[in-house]
Amino acid sequence: MPNDPTPPAVRPYIPASANLPELSFRALLMGVLLGMVFGASSLYLVLKVGLTVSASIPVAVIAITLFRLTNKLGGKDSTILENSITQTAGSAGESIAFGLGVTMPAILILGFDLEISRVMLVGILGGLLGILLMIPMRRTMIVLQHNELKYPEGTACAEVLKAAATQTSREAAGEIGDGGAQAQDDAGKRAKVIFGGFGLGLLYKVLNVAFKGWKDTPEVVFGAPLKAGSIGAEISPELLGVGYIIGPRIASVMAAGGVLSYLLLIPMIKFFGEYLNVPLAPGTKLISEMSPNDIRGAYVLYIGAGAVATGGLISLVRAMPTIWHSLTAGLAGLGKNVAVALPLRTDQDIPMKWVFIGSLAIIVVITLATPLHMNILGAILILVFGFLFATVSSRLTGEIGSSSNPISGMTVATLLFTCLIFLLMGWTGGQYYVTALSVGAIVCIASSNAGTTSQDLKTGFLVGSTPRLQQYAILAGALSSALILGPILLKLNDAGTVYVPAAQVAPGLTTDAAKLVDTATLQGPQAAQDAHTYRVWHKTDTAGGPAGKYLVDDAGKVAYLVDPGINGQYHKRPDGSEVKKYDAPKAVLMSYIIKGILDRQLPWTLVLFGVMIAIVLEMSGIPSLAFAVGVYLPLSSSAPLFIGGMVRWLVDRRNGKLAHNAQQTEEEKQLAGDRSPGVLLASGYIAGGALAGIIIAFTAGILTNFDQAIGAWAEKNNPFFEGASSDALSLLPYAVIVLLLYWVGREKKVVS
Repeated sequence: MPNDPTPPAVRPYIPASANLPELSFRALLMGVLLGMVFGASSLYLVLKVGLTVSASIPVAVIAITLFRLTNKLGGKDSTILENSITQTAGSAGESIAFGLGVTMPAILILGFDLEISRVMLVGILGGLLGILLMIPMRRTMIVLQHNELKYPEGTACAEVLKAAATQTSREAAGEIGDGGAQAQDDAGKRAKVIFGGFGLGLLYKVLNVAFKGWKDTPEVVFGAPLKAGSIGAEISPELLGVGYIIGPRIASVMAAGGVLSYLLLIPMIKFFGEYLNVPLAPGTKLISEMSPNDIRGAYVLYIGAGAVATGGLISLVRAMPTIWHSLTAGLAGLGKNVAVALPLRTDQDIPMKWVFIGSLAIIVVITLATPLHMNILGAILILVFGFLFATVSSRLTGEIGSSSNPISGMTVATLLFTCLIFLLMGWTGGQYYVTALSVGAIVCIASSNAGTTSQDLKTGFLVGSTPRLQQYAILAGALSSALILGPILLKLNDAGTVYVPAAQVAPGLTTDAAKLVDTATLQGPQAAQDAHTYRVWHKTDTAGGPAGKYLVDDAGKVAYLVDPGINGQYHKRPDGSEVKKYDAPKAVLMSYIIKGILDRQLPWTLVLFGVMIAIVLEMSGIPSLAFAVGVYLPLSSSAPLFIGGMVRWLVDRRNGKLAHNAQQTEEEKQLAGDRSPGVLLASGYIAGGALAGIIIAFTAGILTNFDQAIGAWAEKNNPFFEGASSDALSLLPYAVIVLLLYWVGREKKVVS
């Protein structure tokens, strides 16, 4: 029997010697299906706000619930290892959705169409590559650095699985006899906390957003002397839960970055630029006419991008010893006969030779895939950046969690270097826009999926799963989710597309129709009024009308400007009906970088401001990456993380003063906090809030008339949603879930 490879202080919940059902067909199927569902909802959220929340915990909670339901109907209950496989397979959809939503809509801004073949290839190849690149690093990051890399959401997910462990699983874990009865009672209590938080988070989010119960992002915009300064918060249960789990340190640093943007940089730009009588590039209108969000979009995003890119590079440099160790340790297994010294079940990975062959095959497909407009250099860049940022992503996920992992910052760095290399090669123009975006998109998805994979492997490490089976499961989940997310992305874009009559935007505009090859018809609601087939013209200049996609008749006369559903500008159709648009804020940034560098239009001054912010922070001993993410994100996204972190600080401070905890070390107090009921409730909040995204996407994307009717009613009749006091009133329901989180997180006093 080989020696146990795990550190002496770490014992998985299910020992390596246990023989429980794990990679069953039903567990894998449920994981794949839940991954598709959560991938779809995550895609909706990333297009709306540029953020997603890790799907691991929600998938685990739902899988446990569904398996228990089938057990009550006469089926067999699941083991904790089957539940682990389900959540592993189901988590891939969210990470792929994030990567697609962050990058692919940029193709519309750059003047090209969303092609189904391109979107699906990027999702499939990036998703599989990220998983394979993570496998050689598992032992280093998950096992050897167990005490250093906490993986907050992965740890919380393990607690979810333990809380719902069945009798069979508890017996395998050694929880038997009188102790087993107590453990069963404790598990029942933990399950009630998690599922209670799940139900409350789901109900809260649906009432808040889908049914317009109260304003979801209360905000205060200041006048002089801090003109254009603002404070806002997205009062959602999932971000509150994430803030609680990652703790006060990282949450505070991220919020500080948002404070710098919204209470210093934006007011400063307003102060110095308010009296300019011409627009200040890269802005296109007077600063005096800009709202705080306009200033952020025109200037601060570039500063934030520079800070995130620099912080990511610094983290990369710091991680180089880990990268080198992981690489050498992984390559050391190549060619070895694993049958000679078979490792324990809990330390078995997919053999390195298959990892190498699979990665090489993916790079070959990337190089040969026509829709990606790829070349050899682009494929090499994908391999290099993919491996480097897969490592950085995995490590950052261990430090701050998957939901706070700045994947977009790594994508920015990839695009910056890729476009600079292309520029040095003299590769400019539309074709290289697509090549550069394909490089960035595949690296983005690979990095995102590598972080998710490492988080799932951490969960498996804690509960006693077989890593090899988890890796098979997430490969299947990634492939399945990538196959459906491409069509969903196109449908979301089509649903919000407006065909603007040429007379409204470009009267009298014509072109040579004989040169136009592609044809198209109107899609969506406007198709009923016009069934003609038109020629497609991709206009790249602004002469006679805005650049964009036009539909042209056979005589060469422009009939419509096609305003896309993603990043489109027109919110009303010709009949006056309102249209829901998707902002895809991070995709806008990606398009700026590609076009800015390849067309030599990137505002380097603003980017360098961000670079210097990151350097100053590092010189001051402050982790620049978390701060830079705060600079880049809206304050409304980092503020709820700060609130959750502060609740965690208050809970831990109060619990630490209890008599029975007085002799604990700081590390013991931290571990106790990670296992507290507060973490369980926060996990439930995350699960419920993320699942609510599916319902929100359904009501907003499909039941459009219902969503509009609810919104119109709320604006007129609901003081919590609209009106002078709506910002203050909306904080009342939020205060309920905040106070409940604090109350549940407190330990009871032990009476001697």
